[in-house]
Amino acid sequence: MATGVIHFPACSLCFKSEDPVPAYIGRRWRAQQRLEALQRLAVGQSSLQLPQVVFEDPEVNGRNRYKYFTRPLSFSKLPPARVPEAVADTKKETESRILSAARDAEDAGDSLVLSLMFRTLGTQTDYRDGEAQTDPYSPEYIVRSGSVPEILTLATLTWGRGLPAGQAEMEIIDRIREKRAWEAALPPLDSPSNIAKRLKMMEAMERKEWAYREEEIDRLQKVQMEVFKKLLQRREEDRNELNAMRLNDHWENHQKAKEEKMRKIQHDCALMLRKLIAKRKNWMGKLERRDIIREYNDFASQTYAPLSRNGFFPDNNSDYYAVKNYYLNTFAGLCELEKSAPPSIFPIKIKAPKPKCIITKTGYIKRSGRLEVVLEQVHQALLEKKKAKEPKKPPPVCEKVESPVPKPPTLVLEKPSIEEEEIDLAVICLQKLLRGRALQNMIFEGKERHLDLIQELRTTHALQEDGQLLLKAQKQMTLSLQRQHDSQMKQLSALERDLAIVEGRALANMLDFLAKELVRLQEEQKIHALLMLAERHRRMREAEESGRRQLEESRRHEEDELFRQSNSPAVRRDCSRAGL
Repeated sequence: MATGVIHFPACSLCFKSEDPVPAYIGRRWRAQQRLEALQRLAVGQSSLQLPQVVFEDPEVNGRNRYKYFTRPLSFSKLPPARVPEAVADTKKETESRILSAARDAEDAGDSLVLSLMFRTLGTQTDYRDGEAQTDPYSPEYIVRSGSVPEILTLATLTWGRGLPAGQAEMEIIDRIREKRAWEAALPPLDSPSNIAKRLKMMEAMERKEWAYREEEIDRLQKVQMEVFKKLLQRREEDRNELNAMRLNDHWENHQKAKEEKMRKIQHDCALMLRKLIAKRKNWMGKLERRDIIREYNDFASQTYAPLSRNGFFPDNNSDYYAVKNYYLNTFAGLCELEKSAPPSIFPIKIKAPKPKCIITKTGYIKRSGRLEVVLEQVHQALLEKKKAKEPKKPPPVCEKVESPVPKPPTLVLEKPSIEEEEIDLAVICLQKLLRGRALQNMIFEGKERHLDLIQELRTTHALQEDGQLLLKAQKQMTLSLQRQHDSQMKQLSALERDLAIVEGRALANMLDFLAKELVRLQEEQKIHALLMLAERHRRMREAEESGRRQLEESRRHEEDELFRQSNSPAVRRDCSRAGL
């Protein structure tokens, strides 16, 4: 229940720091020490591989700005002291807060009671938790000396790069476990047999690793092939779509040209039909008299809409239908109109204009006044010049007056009589008959001249039934003979193709054998030449060696002879006699 007592307030405020790092975790940077510890562990463990860690751009000034900054607390927006509680306190919490406030008030006074009593208010936001979710927090750890935890093999996996773990990561973890178990099962290097066994196990593991790597490469190549197939299929679809669009545009252009041609043909057809209809109305060629009543009754006749090809141009008589008033266009009409008008409209009320003041108060003439005087003088001079009459010329003594040329008499078209008109129509009909007969004679002569061609056309297009059946039988026989000939030609071509294949295979084998024999002979000749050179070199070296040996033998014999002679009894006696 909300009250206004100081020691039992309605609400209280609590200001807490928004530090996501717990207080028991040190503030010192330990990432470098952790990385150095992992590197020291990786030196002794070959299965523990630490790839180079590449950190992403933190984007402090971009989309991750909210992770590094927070809104400052404004004291001007704090709720008043008498706001009802947002969340009710329990009785024990209230009593403990009152007791602590009383103890503090005894020490520091009533001024600190409001500041020490606090209350955490709940807040609600319009955003989801997923939108403000950051990367999961990884606490620091310490590795005991002499122990290699298995979890350290996953130290290189980070959130979004291997975590949360999927099927591929689980396979990698299983392989790492298998490799560690295999390393533990390796025999020690204490005897030659263990060393040989260890080498065999390492070779087997290496083959297994290479096989796994080949499978992985095959899998990646299959994925790449699938991607390439999709790209090729998409490109083919785009190309087909583009070709279809081009064909549609081409077809539309052809359709437009076709429609334009059909429209022109239809227009020409309608024009020719109108001409034929107009010609058939008077197929006898009779001269018809003009029916004025019918022409004035038909608004499409020449009376209302004459044609330019008949010599009438309506622009020349454009004022034909203009309204011409007698009272406005003639002087007599104006006089008559003036007499019939009432006298009240004739008095003219005109006010005389006031004279312009061209002299100033000080007595000077204005510039406009001077210009008017000049203009008046020029006007008077022009009037005097116009009024001056030129002197009349004296009349000529003799002047011949030519009489005008008399006009030719006006042609008068005499109205023909009915008998003359009938004679003219009979003559025209006779002319038409003669011309038609002459045309028939020309056609008959042409037919007689090209009778062979006409007979040929008749045999090909309008034969009798027996002839048509005979032609069909001949056609079928010709088609059957053609089919037989085609089948024989196909058999001959197949036989020739087979013979050509056999001949080509035999020629290829023979040429291959000859080429190989040629290469073998060339190699044999090269080897023989090398052997001859080696034999010659060997003989030369043997000859040199034998010469040196003979020289050494002769020198040795000479030295032996000298030594033998120097050690002979005669030489000793001579030496002893000589006192040597």
